[in-house]
Order: sequence, then structure tokens, then C-alpha cells
Amino acid sequence: MPVPEQPLVYLAGFDVFRADAVEHGRYLKSLCEQHGLLGLYPFDNEVPSGLRPDETAAIICSANMAMIRRCDAVLANLNVFRGAEPDSGTVFEVGMAVALGKPVWVYFEGSGSLREQIAHDAEGFDAQGFQVEDFGLPRNLMLACTWTGSSATPEQAIAALAAFMADERNIL
Repeated sequence: MPVPEQPLVYLAGFDVFRADAVEHGRYLKSLCEQHGLLGLYPFDNEVPSGLRPDETAAIICSANMAMIRRCDAVLANLNVFRGAEPDSGTVFEVGMAVALGKPVWVYFEGSGSLREQIAHDAEGFDAQGFQVEDFGLPRNLMLACTWTGSSATPEQAIAALAAFMADERNIL
């Protein structure tokens, strides 16, 4: 009987902006491998040198979207980034994966609802005058209502996603 291929998992997150981005990507990919998954990290894509910045950006965008189409699932870092919300690029990637019907497992530190995380007045409005969601969810409802599961750390998330993917494969 042939051995099933390792599920491909796109590793989404602002981790690509870390000073140690390549090493961190290797770490995430090794965690995936330990759990029978094959991690796809954005830096796995090759980008030609000598291009204008807008050309480079377009190639990176296209290559990352191709990876998401190719993958079986997405693992996304939804920790806050440069403010109170997750990285917008990562949120785009989560949305794309959800639209393609791929399971998305997320991870982020902290807990509590958005109302517990974001300062607001008695009526629920933040300092800029915008209402803070009050659904008891730890992230915006469009994320929290569409992810397959969530964990606190990438280590926990990869283990949980691997278990989920194994269950899914056994059902099919």
C-alpha cells in the first residue's frame, strides 16, 4: 500500500519580517516535519534579483498565492503586529485559504475577548471613536468564525493541525 504524501501546510505570518526570518522559517518547517507535515514558507520561493521594488512585490504576492493554492492547510500567526490587530498580509492569506475551502489553524498569545484586549469607554468605543466588537471572541469575527482551530503557540498549533489533518485523512 503506498504511503500517503505529507500534507502541505502554508506557514503564514509576519514572521517573514523578523531579523531571523529564514532561521525561524526553518524552525517552523522542522516542527511541521516532526508532525508529518511539509511546511511551505514564503522564503522558499525564489525571487530574481535586480527587479524594481514593485516587480519584486508582485512576484512575491503571486508566488505566495500559488503556495496557498497548492497547500492542504494554512497555519497562521495571528499575534498582534504593529498595533492591536494581526498583520494584514496574513489576514489576506487566511481569507484566501478560507475562500479556497482549506482548513486554517491559527496561533496567538493572550486570551480574552477583543473587549478585554482593547481599551474602550463605557459604550464600547475605542480612543479613535470606533466600536470594539463584543462577541466574546479573541479576534475579529471574520477570523474567529472561519478558522478550524486555534492554539497559543506555533508548537501547539502545528501539533494540533497535524492531529486534525490525520483525522481528516482517516475520514476520507
